[in-house]
Amino acid sequence: MVTDDESPRDLASLVVPLAGSLRDTGDPWEPYQLLDRDGLAVGPVASYLQDLQAAGRPAATLRSYGMDLLRWFRFGWAIGCLWDQATRVEARDFCRWIQLADKLVRPHWRSGPDAGAGRAAGRPAPGAPNPVTGKAAPAAGYATATVAHCETVLRSFYEFHLEAGTGPMVNPFPLVRGGRAGAHRNPMDPPGKDRTGLFRPRPEQRLPRRIPDGKFNELFAELLSHRDRALIAFWISTGARASELLGVLCGGADPGQQLVTVIRKGSRALQPLPASPDAFVWLRLYQEEMRGLVPCGPDDPLWWTLRRPFRPLSYHAARAMFGRANESLGANWTLHDLRHTAAYRMARDPQMPITDVQWVLGHAHLSTTQVYVTAAPEDVVRDVLAHHQRRATRPASPPQASPGYRPETLDILFGRGPQ
Repeated sequence: MVTDDESPRDLASLVVPLAGSLRDTGDPWEPYQLLDRDGLAVGPVASYLQDLQAAGRPAATLRSYGMDLLRWFRFGWAIGCLWDQATRVEARDFCRWIQLADKLVRPHWRSGPDAGAGRAAGRPAPGAPNPVTGKAAPAAGYATATVAHCETVLRSFYEFHLEAGTGPMVNPFPLVRGGRAGAHRNPMDPPGKDRTGLFRPRPEQRLPRRIPDGKFNELFAELLSHRDRALIAFWISTGARASELLGVLCGGADPGQQLVTVIRKGSRALQPLPASPDAFVWLRLYQEEMRGLVPCGPDDPLWWTLRRPFRPLSYHAARAMFGRANESLGANWTLHDLRHTAAYRMARDPQMPITDVQWVLGHAHLSTTQVYVTAAPEDVVRDVLAHHQRRATRPASPPQASPGYRPETLDILFGRGPQ
């Protein structure tokens, strides 16, 4: 079903079913497959993901791109439009729909009619701030960053098929209309993104949220095992991403040099990261508990599950562990907040250069690291309240004599000296 501008599509009543899926194949040559409504692999998406893999994109990136493409194909199936027949009208309507509609949520297999209602009643309202952390709960709709990322992926997808001659003649997700690229940019500024998508929303600027020291101590006290304490201690002291630390091998931990070697997410390069002494203490206790139960060769995984059958610890299992500690405090911090906290701690240290922080975090551009130099809102509030307190307790200084008035006259006026 294709419409034109004179007969707009009724997006308010549009129902987009949870058709198709993105399947994790476990095959390193094709980590993810996009399946259609009949369970068959979508060929155009498969060739596009292969092109991304040839460009060195990791499996996590392929999954992220695949989820964006799944949203687009579901929308196309709902309106009856094939992917290679999409025009700018369908692209425009999709970008309107994804910004206004609620997320497509698949019901959990454990939840029945009553169980689902009970859990929903205990959950915070969508977008409501958490009383402990101040972070907003997940909203009912898609985040602005998700919408912007989806638009970029779809424009790249159609650009790939446009060059290959296997898609529509015109990219349905165009760049901004007319004008010279970078016409209003200062030539003295560093080069940036000159062009952007026509249907790309303006991203919201949000400062990374860190965990205050007091709350972190409470969170750390809720951990139940030496493995969990070692993991959190490494995350908070190295600033490594969650997946990077979970991929460390036994040979990558060097207590003598106080280093742990991770594989960087983007470059896939090996990089040793300094860690705190406490992290290695907890690591040693964890290793002693698991001695003889799991392999401990140099090429074996460092982190394992604590229950039989022992398996390498996955990201989802680590996130569940951190979620249980969060629930005990009524908080909603994430594993990535530990990386933000480590970055804040290092960036706010006046004796640590910002370029060192950039190297530890693995940022390609210094501008990304400079975000952590900005004071957190709670720090600003504390400093301003301290400023008001200092002014309130400061003794009032007596008024000084002004030109044209005799000092003894002012003494009589303000009650100073003998009357």
